[in-house]
Amino acid sequence: MSHIAITIFAGAEHTDLLIAQLSAIGFEGFEEQSDVLIGYIPETDFNEAVLQSILQPHGITYTKETILPVNWNAVWESNFQPVQVDNFCGIRAAFHPPFSPEPEYEIVITPKMAFGTGHHATTASMIKLMQELSFTGKSVFDFGTGTGILAILAEMMGATTVDAIDYDEWAVNNALENITANNMDKVKVWQADTLDAITAGYDIVLANINCNILLRFMADMRRLLQPGGKLLLSGIMPSDEAQIVAAAIPQGFVLEKKIEKDNWLALQFEAIAA
Repeated sequence: MSHIAITIFAGAEHTDLLIAQLSAIGFEGFEEQSDVLIGYIPETDFNEAVLQSILQPHGITYTKETILPVNWNAVWESNFQPVQVDNFCGIRAAFHPPFSPEPEYEIVITPKMAFGTGHHATTASMIKLMQELSFTGKSVFDFGTGTGILAILAEMMGATTVDAIDYDEWAVNNALENITANNMDKVKVWQADTLDAITAGYDIVLANINCNILLRFMADMRRLLQPGGKLLLSGIMPSDEAQIVAAAIPQGFVLEKKIEKDNWLALQFEAIAA
């Protein structure tokens, strides 16, 4: 299958936001260079008008070319670098050497196209919120697990039950591979795109997705939590904070803290008794 390569002339300050927005419209791989971002999308999925609607408000220009089939995993691996969140959690691929000095938790992942490697501000901020919570003996639900990083970290931090779902089959398979690579035995992951079949009783719910999905499933996420349970959300832009909070409060949530990084927010709520 032919692909379209879009070379976007934008500074590093735009990279995280552009990757998130372009991923949502079908882009499958990215190369980050010093002053450009190159995105790849199947030719059949490419809609130039949609691309322009994303780039033009920022005054960002681009070039376009059609390319031969690409080994996306090879591209991904060539650009994947280890990442560390404070001295708390380090994330690397198997082909990288261990961290030195070692962080408190080290996660080894196979770098594929599933979302969530720690590089993106949303994942890093979720990890920072997790750092300040106790997971010992807790039951955890990871909504939109991607690579499985947050679910894996929850088990490493002492959670006794970790359930995780993702709507994307590729992500589920990647998460399962990463769970095995990190010798986790409490994380269960399966493919699903709703919370209808998930029963209540979790101590912590993690959801690093996007604003629209968070708004749509706010009531369900409250249903899943015990009173006093914690809800950690990300995939939120600062301009969306007000509507997320406005949707959460009527469902029985209280905002406890927030982290902002690279124009993305992570929010922590507590579920209060009905």
